[in-house]
Amino acid sequence: MILNATFLSAFAGAALILLLPERRAPLAKWIALLAALIGLGFAKTAFLIYDNSPAAPHFQFLTRIPWIPRLGISFSTGADGISLVMLLLAGIIAVAGVLFSWNVTHRPRAFFAFYLVIIGGVYGVFQSLDLFLLFVFYEIVIIPKYFLIAAWGSTNREYGAMKLTLYSAVGSALVLLALIATCAASGAHSFDLFTLADPSKSHFAPAFQSWAFPVMFIGFAVLAGLWPLHTWAPTGHVAAPTAVSMLLAGVVMKLGSYSALRVAMTLFPQGLEQWRTVLAVLATAGIVFGALVALAQKDLKFTVGYSSVAHMGFVLLGLMTLNLAGLGGSVLQMFSHGIIGGLLFAVVGRMLYDRTHTRDIAELGTMGLAKALPFAALTFTVASVASMGLPGFSGFIAEFTILKGSWISLPFFLVPAGLGIVITVAFTLRALQRTFYPSGESPAHAHVFDPISFPEKLGALLLMAATLAVGLFPSTLMDPILRSLQSPLMHRLLTEATK
Repeated sequence: MILNATFLSAFAGAALILLLPERRAPLAKWIALLAALIGLGFAKTAFLIYDNSPAAPHFQFLTRIPWIPRLGISFSTGADGISLVMLLLAGIIAVAGVLFSWNVTHRPRAFFAFYLVIIGGVYGVFQSLDLFLLFVFYEIVIIPKYFLIAAWGSTNREYGAMKLTLYSAVGSALVLLALIATCAASGAHSFDLFTLADPSKSHFAPAFQSWAFPVMFIGFAVLAGLWPLHTWAPTGHVAAPTAVSMLLAGVVMKLGSYSALRVAMTLFPQGLEQWRTVLAVLATAGIVFGALVALAQKDLKFTVGYSSVAHMGFVLLGLMTLNLAGLGGSVLQMFSHGIIGGLLFAVVGRMLYDRTHTRDIAELGTMGLAKALPFAALTFTVASVASMGLPGFSGFIAEFTILKGSWISLPFFLVPAGLGIVITVAFTLRALQRTFYPSGESPAHAHVFDPISFPEKLGALLLMAATLAVGLFPSTLMDPILRSLQSPLMHRLLTEATK
């Protein structure tokens, strides 16, 4: 039940907020913070007590309750090292997002209720071991995103909300089609992941895998920002309020990549082998394209939005390496980008835009922000060097292991991936320098802004500490990730797909 407590606390918090009388609406943020802290506490506890010894089972904290037995559906949850890393990420982003939403005064009950529903759905996806249950939680995440962006967003918020929702809906439709076909073709009359992945209980013919794999993988990868189906991401990020941008970049995009690994790649290794090169090309195109478009942006939030596309390209490239180094680096990159991307959106959206009312890089550069908002300048600098992959931060070890995995099995993709890193350094330094440290004369009149609040500082310090801690002690996350990649569930992926 320790895992179930993560999403139960989020859903309970949302329900309690909705029950608040209007005059008690300011309490919504406190309830949201408490629910987020409780969820993080349970996720961290599960991570710390997880037995990573060789003799221990890979999946622990199991809950199995019959749900719809006639259809082979059960309420089945549990976690291995990969799931726990993702649950820990969700908890950190959930707490930070509430802290950066401390200033929300427009309909705070609805805002924080929708926010917690998304968090609960995210927690559910990362621990579901029944594919029908996973899909239910996956869908729970989609609807609140629309209302949060449409009601509390900014630039082209209705368009951004609708585009994000439509892309998500199309991806979900593909996933649902593949799930139904998978259950029917397996002969196992079950949606249980272990049953479907067991060759002695389920069998998927190569011809079936050749179409079921791309349908399911692409359905999930839409949410992961797979090029050229990535365009919802920058638009949605820019339109969303700060906390929702943090959620989208921090954890929602990871739902797609995590589910693609956990379900599509695990169940259909022969289909993966057929489509592997094509998907590696698309992942690498996302790296280069995202970085190039980010380099050309004048809007700081669009710059960060397209950088997310580039960084998620590394995640997808790592998945295609099909070796321990690349896959382990891919999962670590999910965590790393979740933290760093969340931090960048927090600075741009809350610390800068809410105070300056502009995201234009040239205009921001005239405001003397390094002196006017020194903590924002420090935070953006730390986030920038972490995003560039500077040693000592989580991004370095994640991208290094992905490139190592690529060298082993996909050497032809090293050059474009390396080019993407160089362009990433260029657009990141450009945004940092022009926004906070422009050359030329200082502004004639110093701008005065509201100081960075204590909740904002607390949220920023939490995220900076997370990326620094993983960068300095990567084995804390990498050890359980690598052990989980060698579990019986993943055996077919690492053998059949590389024959």
